[in-house]
Amino acid sequence: MTYLEFNFKVVPLEVGTEILIAELGEAGFESFVENDSGFLAYILKSDFEESKLKNLQLLGNAEFAITWSFKEIEQQNWNAEWEKSFNPIRVGDKCMVRAPFHKPEKVDFDIVIEPKMSFGTGHHETTHMMLQHILDHDFKDKSVLDMGCGTGILAILAEMKGAKPIEAIDIDNWCYLNSIENVERNNCEHIEVFEGDSRLLAAKKYDIIIANINRNILMDDIPKYSECLAKEGLLFLSGFYKEDLNIISSTCNLHALEYSGNLERNDWIAAVYRKS
Repeated sequence: MTYLEFNFKVVPLEVGTEILIAELGEAGFESFVENDSGFLAYILKSDFEESKLKNLQLLGNAEFAITWSFKEIEQQNWNAEWEKSFNPIRVGDKCMVRAPFHKPEKVDFDIVIEPKMSFGTGHHETTHMMLQHILDHDFKDKSVLDMGCGTGILAILAEMKGAKPIEAIDIDNWCYLNSIENVERNNCEHIEVFEGDSRLLAAKKYDIIIANINRNILMDDIPKYSECLAKEGLLFLSGFYKEDLNIISSTCNLHALEYSGNLERNDWIAAVYRKS
């Protein structure tokens, strides 16, 4: 499986990067790594359409100067790249996310992942906030769905907080395989990983659903999440900007999901809803 790595240089950096990442996410790009001059963006070579890239609104905006180059990345090269750039992170004072080559530190929840090409390492604002939500809520003996699980990191922390049983689903084969590996690496016993999308949710019921994807997929899947949530169940949503919070909340309200609050980090939102 071959990915394309795009190296985008963006001026002005902060605003331009946020907007361009959002547009690229809509165009099918799967993961992003920010740097001092812009960011790297990754997409399956088989999914890339040059016309979608050329039609991005920001590229035609005279207020921004954007240049890019790209190269092919084979799967076997990805681990070496992560070992160069993947730094351990802390979420509050209780949780640490690290790779196997990092030294452990004394925390309540020590999560070890081999990130490879999967999204969801904890470095991105949305994953970081979802980890914080899990730390802040009761997961003891709760049945949980991690939808769009990426590395499986959210499901892993949910089990560490006492959740069971847990199902983790991702449509991407690398994410599916990487999640299985990370679940085993963290000695999790109550997580089952599936490859697919929300069509796998028929007749399922959960106490908590976690979905860190993107706005459009969330909008499409909110009705299914509502059907699958037990009464008084919690829905954690992230992968969208603060300007999208109203439309996300309005859609949730139409499906008996009441807004309960949110975290915000660099204009990204992680919101909580309760099934009425």
